[in-house]
Amino acid sequence: MTFRFSAALAALLTLAPVTPCLAEARTAKTGEAQSAKAGGARILYTEALAHERTVRDAATAVTAIQMRRVVLEYERLVRRYPASGYSDNALWQAANLALLCYQRFGSDIDRRTAVRLLKQLQTGYPTSSLVARVDAARADAAPPPARAVLPMPPTSPLSLLRDIHRTALPDGIRVTIDLDGEVAYHEESLERPRRVFFDFKGVRPVAALQDVTLKFADDAVREIRLGRHPQNTTRVVLDLEGTDGYSVYSLYNPYRLVVDFHRARATAATVMVPVPTRVEPIVSAPAPMPVPPATVPIETPLVPLDVPSPPLSSKRTTPPTLPAPAVPAANSNGKFSLARQLGLGVSRIVIDAGHGGHDPGAQSNGVVEAELTLDVALRLQKLLQRHPGVEVVMTRDADVFIPLQERTAIANREGADLFLSIHANASRNPRAHGVETYFLNFATNPEAEAVAARENSASGQAMHALPDIVKAIALNNKIDESHDFAAIVQHAMVRRLAVRNKQLKDLGVKQAPFVVLIGAGMPSVLAEISFVTHKQEGQLLKTNAYRQQIAEALQDAVLRYQQSLKNRKSIATKGTGTE
Repeated sequence: MTFRFSAALAALLTLAPVTPCLAEARTAKTGEAQSAKAGGARILYTEALAHERTVRDAATAVTAIQMRRVVLEYERLVRRYPASGYSDNALWQAANLALLCYQRFGSDIDRRTAVRLLKQLQTGYPTSSLVARVDAARADAAPPPARAVLPMPPTSPLSLLRDIHRTALPDGIRVTIDLDGEVAYHEESLERPRRVFFDFKGVRPVAALQDVTLKFADDAVREIRLGRHPQNTTRVVLDLEGTDGYSVYSLYNPYRLVVDFHRARATAATVMVPVPTRVEPIVSAPAPMPVPPATVPIETPLVPLDVPSPPLSSKRTTPPTLPAPAVPAANSNGKFSLARQLGLGVSRIVIDAGHGGHDPGAQSNGVVEAELTLDVALRLQKLLQRHPGVEVVMTRDADVFIPLQERTAIANREGADLFLSIHANASRNPRAHGVETYFLNFATNPEAEAVAARENSASGQAMHALPDIVKAIALNNKIDESHDFAAIVQHAMVRRLAVRNKQLKDLGVKQAPFVVLIGAGMPSVLAEISFVTHKQEGQLLKTNAYRQQIAEALQDAVLRYQQSLKNRKSIATKGTGTE
């Protein structure tokens, strides 16, 4: 896939001035409230503009996620201050930045975002001077012809290497290579130095990945190098350290080549509590020699050597007995999962607000699922952040669309210990009501099948992905912990919500193949917090009090599950989590 840059597009991508276009046409309002709003909008716009300049800098190595975060900053301004004179500028900047992200990384999600924001500018701010430029921008945002513009014979079009992700796993490192279609590749491993490379014939990387080296500070995969070879071949070289074998497999829709490297046993044995964290790469030109690994000294308490021995006549004193460490409770099946045997705990929780953006979810009785789940998720975030040793990561904190597969990918990249997805239920039967909690497994009844079918409708998966999905579910090794966490969530919701919802029905803990839970490297559950299609529950879901009770119930569940393992201090390496 290639992109054509016109002079008009280059002009469109020029940063708009800070002075709002609509402000010149609008009558200035008086009053402290209006001044405060204008000041708030100006601050948000200035901050977003500064961040945009950073990600637009060609000399700076940025990812698609970083660019999308700036787009979200502009969108937050528009939602918070829709009548501000900065709102039309924010939409214009956000749309063009999304278009630039599409051009750099090739994801159609960003192109659709640009089109949506331009349409919002055109319809929501018709008097803005920027509206006259919208049509030209939308023309440049139109999807390019599939193959006609490729500068090569139509029989052998070049495929595109869109992105490379490196994810830390408890026992190794995963490297995911994103391509725009299935391609043939040659794989080979070499020694001295140890490395694995993949040759993709008829593939070119996006501009941001051409002839670059991604360096990482931790073990297993220290560098990822990309280079171009004859016959339109792209070579991806993975420089290794401390690995003991690897496996390669493909995922589809979109096509990805996944390489899992396993840490050597001696290395893995030194890691008492494996915490996968995302390591931001340092992008540079190809290095002539690998960088030797840094060693971290082990801090050992000094023992004084001149302590006098007690006299022989003195009585031997018994040292005080230290309290035994708390033993985690067994799983509900009476056994101890591997996580409990290893003494693992919970500190970082990912909260996933279901649906969002162009996917509103279930809608009934004046309740929109995407808005409801985001509100409850933000309330839960606020509650959990009050507790030391708990760090919260949100898959979304605004009304944006996040693909189902990306949600668990976020949890894996952030090294989460727990994944909680919040949803609202719906049914064709208007009398259906109550709460239920799911963990990942194959469905065992028609009701669970129906709920999974509805929640998975936005996954975009194709039929050829079925074998990979079945394999991922069958190999899920977090079932025991996920089941126990689901039981705790269900009990907490029933106990809390029955106070206001006297007719609340306990629908129990169930299992189903939810795409949003597939691939999670930690215990993960999906909570259906009530039915939007039930008249009484729909009315309750519109109240702040009921939403707050749901958030408090989920907080109770997280803390109780954490306690059932054992408390541990936060070992998060990202952000400013409290210890």
